[in-house]
Amino acid sequence: MGEPVLLSASILSADFARLGGAIREAESAGVDWIHIDVMDGQFVPNITMGPVVVQACQRSTGLPLDVHLMIEEPIRFLPEFQRAGADSITVHAEACTHLHRTLQAIRDLGCSAGVALNPATPASIVAEVLDLVDLVLVMSVNPGFAGQTFLASSLTRIGQVRNLLDHAGSQAHLQVDGGLTAETAPGVIEAGANVLAAASAIFMHPDGVGAGVRALRQGVGQRVSN
Repeated sequence: MGEPVLLSASILSADFARLGGAIREAESAGVDWIHIDVMDGQFVPNITMGPVVVQACQRSTGLPLDVHLMIEEPIRFLPEFQRAGADSITVHAEACTHLHRTLQAIRDLGCSAGVALNPATPASIVAEVLDLVDLVLVMSVNPGFAGQTFLASSLTRIGQVRNLLDHAGSQAHLQVDGGLTAETAPGVIEAGANVLAAASAIFMHPDGVGAGVRALRQGVGQRVSN
């Protein structure tokens, strides 16, 4: 595709006792976005963070805040996340009774709008909303927990979404989230993605956050300046 690969550092695996410092480390290491996974214990089997954490992230960095809502009927909470500092808000197609209305509501709030697909959701669903999205997120694990193993079948679905975007002439980002490492990331980019959301590979790298970022960048053939 020729476009630069963007790295969105998912704070799901960060040390919350020092969240601001962890985010600043990731920023210093050269990530492009901060990815915030919001889970409600209903749509996925875990409960994580809400608008207060988004506010804390905004105070810690000037990077775009990439908020991923893994919650039922997310339209109820969109204004709260926008006020908290979200730059982009991604919702799951499976969680929205009225997906068009939800995506339009995100755009009306002045945020970039994204739609996410679980591993068993057909890629074709996004064809109906491509005129409303700035980002499509393909989950490469079943959402809920960090540190899961990448599902190899995701590569086919990434390629399917890339074909839909290209056919529609869409400039929307294609993001992938789940099980991304220096080993799995190259195939994801080759399949057509241009944004990597990585948690454990960055914040739990044995040699530190900077080393995790460098490994991912080098894995996809990018030069590392710091």
